[in-house]
Amino acid sequence: MTATKEAGDERKRVRYAVVGLGWIAQAAMLPAFANAGDNAELVALVSDDADKRAQLGEHYGVAHRYSYAQYDECLHSGAVDAVYIALPDTLHREYTVRAAQAGVHVLCEKPMAVTSADCAAMIAAAREHNVKLMIAYRLHFDEANMRAVEVVQTGRLGEPRIFSATFSQQMNADNFRVRPGMSDGTLYDIGIYCINAARYLFQAEPVEALAITSSGTDPRFGAAVEEMVGAILRFPGGRLAQFTSSFGAAFTAGYQVIGTKGDLRVNPGFGGGRAYHYLTLAGQTEEQTYPDQDHFGAQLRYFSDCILEHKQPEPSGEEGLIDVQIIEALYQSAREGRPIALHLHHPAQRPGPSQVIVCPPVAATKLVNTKSPVFQVE
Repeated sequence: MTATKEAGDERKRVRYAVVGLGWIAQAAMLPAFANAGDNAELVALVSDDADKRAQLGEHYGVAHRYSYAQYDECLHSGAVDAVYIALPDTLHREYTVRAAQAGVHVLCEKPMAVTSADCAAMIAAAREHNVKLMIAYRLHFDEANMRAVEVVQTGRLGEPRIFSATFSQQMNADNFRVRPGMSDGTLYDIGIYCINAARYLFQAEPVEALAITSSGTDPRFGAAVEEMVGAILRFPGGRLAQFTSSFGAAFTAGYQVIGTKGDLRVNPGFGGGRAYHYLTLAGQTEEQTYPDQDHFGAQLRYFSDCILEHKQPEPSGEEGLIDVQIIEALYQSAREGRPIALHLHHPAQRPGPSQVIVCPPVAATKLVNTKSPVFQVE
């Protein structure tokens, strides 16, 4: 791999290939390069859809275009320093390991993988080949969420005791997330936001997991793909985190942290757009507004800086592994009807206000053969 930073060249940019051109890549990541031009550059697209490669390549001025069969050619071309992987979860391990073996850094969408064994293999490959591996937890750079961490950690709420969240949306019936044999379930797709938020707000790892799955009469859901999951995580000190994730209810994405002296509500906590804090202390509520931000541009700028400055990224592969271990335990609990004990390692770093990167919102001006996975109820 060509060095991404040379002596006397402080403006060198990390060259990225975007691997997978589905909704999230087209609607969020491709336009986000406009906010990361100081240290990141889009140079390659990888997809099996020739129309996507041609039209998006022309629109964004990307000359290097590859099919999945040409992925290794892309990795060894000398034109790419890093990949952003936005493929189905079951492919994350393969495409990450292949990139690491080629000496190419990896920014991988969450969930990191479907199994903790796959996560461990991805971490091992990155270490063996001395490349950076970051999992795309965009909210680790979001001002509203990181200021919530600050509120909790400075003790304004007293001792934090309860975390409560709901993340629900109506999933399109033709989306792969509700197809038997293709869906990993709601926890992997949206419940992971609730899990990760509980962990960074409590600054701890859960010691016990309990969950139930539920489906109504909607034909989108059944034994293969649940409509929703209700979960409880027990944290050290007797703290509890409870949440519900659903593919079959109107959109909501908020959470609340309740302490011994007050509470903080963040809404929306997991979606894009403007966010609000409602901090209640001694019966008085104060409101704080956070403007819409481009989280994907923030991720690119941060990860590129880690590569150029030889720093270990947070969120790391270990961060992604922990969430997948928790998800595995929750589904095991739902199957077996009992709480599951957890014995998790603590990550070396945790997110906080120092990681906030505010980028102005950007909008996709070109979409090819893709549509949003969710719909709004009229």
